[in-house]
Amino acid sequence: MKKYHIALSIAGSDPSGGAGIQADLKTFSACGCYGATAIVAVVDENTVGVTGVHPIPVDFVTGQIKSVLDDIGADAVKIGMLHSSELIIAVRDTLKAYGIRNIVLDPVMVATSGDPLLQEDAVKTLKEELVPYARIITPNVPEAEILLGEKIVSEERFPEYARRLSMDGAVSVLLKAGHLHDDVVTDIFYNAETDETIELKSRRLNTKNTHGTGCTLSSAVASFLAKGMEMNDAVRNAKAYIEGAIASGAEYEIGHGHGPVNHFYNLWK
Repeated sequence: MKKYHIALSIAGSDPSGGAGIQADLKTFSACGCYGATAIVAVVDENTVGVTGVHPIPVDFVTGQIKSVLDDIGADAVKIGMLHSSELIIAVRDTLKAYGIRNIVLDPVMVATSGDPLLQEDAVKTLKEELVPYARIITPNVPEAEILLGEKIVSEERFPEYARRLSMDGAVSVLLKAGHLHDDVVTDIFYNAETDETIELKSRRLNTKNTHGTGCTLSSAVASFLAKGMEMNDAVRNAKAYIEGAIASGAEYEIGHGHGPVNHFYNLWK
């Protein structure tokens, strides 16, 4: 019998379908993986903003993770919004028991609309307890500033920032430059496993449809790692995928705020 490449998303649910669990499942499918989920919160949001967050009890979150891993397993795990210190510790400890290597952490702290998604006291826990346990983290500029504890003042210093975010080489870092305003977006990938720094350049697209781009990119990295790619190839392929999804999604209008990317641009012809 054939076997799927399996990716598990541990994240919040977005009813508008552009971010969170919904974006992760779309991305897994588009990138050739079977997607499973453990929902940590039901978020009341749309393309305009976040109205509220309803947390799922921590033991119920860990129960979902165990149910998936005990039965079908996972070749990679993507972790998104974890809103509290208790949940961060519980998720880490649960995953440790299964010895999964391919853990992609998207340190979600603020929604595209600017709404906070992480309790203040949980930032320290995320940085100290979960970041070093991941294989790769994918912060954007605002998230990197929170993790670094300082403002990012120069794109030229991105390689330095990425190395500092790696916790002395404990975790690889894909530092995303989308929040800056240059015509050419230059993400920096620091591969802590090979001590390489790689520039990933792309042309900036003039579109407001950026809802869920961080979720989508991190899920694409997890998908390609689940399929057995080396880290550098997984990141490059994920970057190419999100570029195509943004470019295709720019042609559509969904909602009144930041619309989603087109996750299935390679399939919807």
